[in-house]
Amino acid sequence: MANIQRYFIELSYDGTNYHGWQVQPNAVTVQELLDKALTTLLRQPIETIGCGRTDTGVHAKEYYAHIDVKPIDHGPWTIDKRSLNALLPHAIAVKNIIPVHADAHARFDATLRSYAYHIHFEKDPFLHGYSWLLRDRPNLELMNRAAAIIMEYSDFSCFSKSNTQVKTNNCKIVKAEWAETENGIVFHISADRFLRNMVRAIVGTLIMVGRGEMQPEDIRNIIQSKSRSNAGISVPACGLYLTEVKYPYIAP
Repeated sequence: MANIQRYFIELSYDGTNYHGWQVQPNAVTVQELLDKALTTLLRQPIETIGCGRTDTGVHAKEYYAHIDVKPIDHGPWTIDKRSLNALLPHAIAVKNIIPVHADAHARFDATLRSYAYHIHFEKDPFLHGYSWLLRDRPNLELMNRAAAIIMEYSDFSCFSKSNTQVKTNNCKIVKAEWAETENGIVFHISADRFLRNMVRAIVGTLIMVGRGEMQPEDIRNIIQSKSRSNAGISVPACGLYLTEVKYPYIAP
């Protein structure tokens, strides 16, 4: 359509009080609130296309969505970031508004996505809702050995939520490792794409290794089984953050 301008909206959000990114009936989502704010600001119906889904309670330090905007009838205009943020709740912050070419797509053009999962071991009111509290510290060395094995595979059906409508359960993981933090530990994982619930299921399985409930090599049998019932629990959403989304035409 002539004169339509496509933009990427870079944002971050605290997912505690939202039922994930994607619009759904009878639930408040990040996409719903962003669409309403953009529609109010631009005085035209706006529907965002996000870079992917995040589940209820999951946070995003970096998230991208794209929009198409029609020109207004009088004079030049721009999307003012400050005005847009004023229309959004404190838990959602627009960081950047980037003009892109007409075919740019927030979901399909992403070449890499990264997540971090945070765990702490001492009760802390300032981490509640933003990290998972564990009583006992797991063995980090064993979990990193198991994480390295995960990177040898591509079919992650065993870590996927059941009955999801995707063409393939294959993902290319390029990073999977645990590290110490000031308050506990964090799991970093990067891949070209992720399945629904995949990261939380991986973390739950690796925690079982760290607790000595299975050996690192047992991860092979779980992955090769392609059965979700053989993997570990899905850990709480509060500790999970989408931390980075990469595109070939947006500089880091």
